[in-house]
Amino acid sequence: QVQLVESGGGLVQPGGSLRLSCVGSGLSFSNYAMSWYRQAPGKERELVARMPRVEAPTTYGDDVQGRFTVSRDNAKNALYLQMNSLKPEDTAVYYCNAHNVLLSVVYWGQGTQVTVTS
Repeated sequence: QVQLVESGGGLVQPGGSLRLSCVGSGLSFSNYAMSWYRQAPGKERELVARMPRVEAPTTYGDDVQGRFTVSRDNAKNALYLQMNSLKPEDTAVYYCNAHNVLLSVVYWGQGTQVTVTS
C-alpha cells in the first residue's frame, strides 16, 4: 500500500520560514515525478513545485518562485519544500504528489496545514 505522509506545517508569521517534508512508503520515489501542491480555502489546488523523475528543470509556481525551494532524496524516499519569506497568501493545505507518467499513476498525501498570520 502506497502512503505519502507530509509533516512540518504550522503557524508562522509573515516573513518567516517553514520546511515541509514528505516521506513515502510502498513506492520508490526514483520512479516518480514528485511535486508539492497547495489548496487555500475556496480555491482550486495549484502547483507549488515539481521535480521530474529524470534530470530536468524544476518547475515552480509563479507565486513562489524565488522564495520556495524543492528538493528530494530518493534514497530516503523523501521530498522537501523549504519555504522562505512566507506571506499570508501562502496559507493553504500543502500536499505531496507522486506521478508516474508512463504508468498513469498518481498518489497524494493527506496534506499539512500552513498558516501565515501575524
